[in-house]
Amino acid sequence: MVFSFTTSLAALLCLVAIPAIHAVDIDVVVGGPGVLAFNPESVTAAAGDVVRFSFRQKNHTATQSTLASPCVKLASGFDSGFLAVPPTQTEDFPVALYTVVNTDPVWVYCAQGTHCSSAGMVFAVNPGSDFPRFKAAATGGAAPPAPSGSSTSASAAPSSSAGRDIKVTVGGSAGLVYSPNNIKATRGDTVTFEFRQKNHTVTQSSFDVPCRSLSFTSTTGQIALDSGYIPVADGATSFPSWSISINDTSPLWFYCKQGNHCGQGMVLAINAPDSGTNTFSAFQAKAKEQNGTAATTAATPSPTSAALHVGFGSSLALAIFGLVAGLVL
Repeated sequence: MVFSFTTSLAALLCLVAIPAIHAVDIDVVVGGPGVLAFNPESVTAAAGDVVRFSFRQKNHTATQSTLASPCVKLASGFDSGFLAVPPTQTEDFPVALYTVVNTDPVWVYCAQGTHCSSAGMVFAVNPGSDFPRFKAAATGGAAPPAPSGSSTSASAAPSSSAGRDIKVTVGGSAGLVYSPNNIKATRGDTVTFEFRQKNHTVTQSSFDVPCRSLSFTSTTGQIALDSGYIPVADGATSFPSWSISINDTSPLWFYCKQGNHCGQGMVLAINAPDSGTNTFSAFQAKAKEQNGTAATTAATPSPTSAALHVGFGSSLALAIFGLVAGLVL
C-alpha cells in the first residue's frame, strides 16, 4: 500500500504543471493605412523572447535578410509569407511569431514590391549601432551617424530643423518612473530615452486609455511609437537609448507596458496642457485608476503574481490531500 501511495504521488506531481517563467512578448506592427514601416523598427531582445509581428492593412511580409543585403531573403532565414489585410479590417489582425534564439542581430525586411528598397521598410532584432547602416543600405543611401551609446533608434516623424536633444531616463535607481516625465518640446527637437536597469518600454498611448498601446485603441488606424522591451542588466555601465523626433507640438502620451508599471504611474507626457482636464497629473491619475491600485481597498486587494503562486500551492496541497484521503479510505 505504501508503494502504491508513493507511486501515485509521484505520478500526480508529474501531472501538475508548475508555472514557468515566461519570456517577453515583443509586439511589432507591420504596415497600416498609408504606412510602409515596422513599428518599432528595432528592438532589443533576449534568447527565448518572442517577436509578435501584427500585420495591418495592405499586404506585407516579415522576411529575414542580412546586414549586407537588406532586401534579399536569407536562404535559411524565416519568412512570414505575404499576409494581406483588407482596408476595412480593424481587428483580429494576422500575427507571425519569431522566437529569438540568441542575442545576435537578426535583420528583417518586407518583400512586397519596393517596400524595402524605396521606403526602407526594414526591422532588426539586437542591431546594436548598425541599424542606421542597415536601413541606409536598403534604400541605397548613406548611413547617418549613430547616436552616442545608442542601440536602437526611431522617429516620430521627419524633423525639418535642428533642435534640442531632450534626455529622459527610463527606470533605474529612480524606480518606476521616466525622469523627467512631463516635458515640453518644439518642432525639430529630439527626445532621447536612456534605458536603465530592469526591463522597460516607451510605448505611445492615448490620454483616455493610458496603459494600452495607441495601435489598439486608435479609431483612425494610427500606429503607436514603441521602443519595444529593452532589458538592462543590474550591473550595466553603458545604457541603450531610443529617440523620437518631434514634428509638431500636439500632446503625446507614453507608458511602460512592462507588468503593472503603468498602473503604478510610470507614464510620460510631451506637451501636455498646463491646465484643463488633460494635464499630465490627470493622465497619471487615470493610469493608476484604470490599471493600478487607486480604486482598490484593503478589503478587495488586486490579484498579484504572489497571490497566483499561493493559489497554485493551495491547489496542489488540496490535490495531494485528496489523493491521500482516497487511499486511506
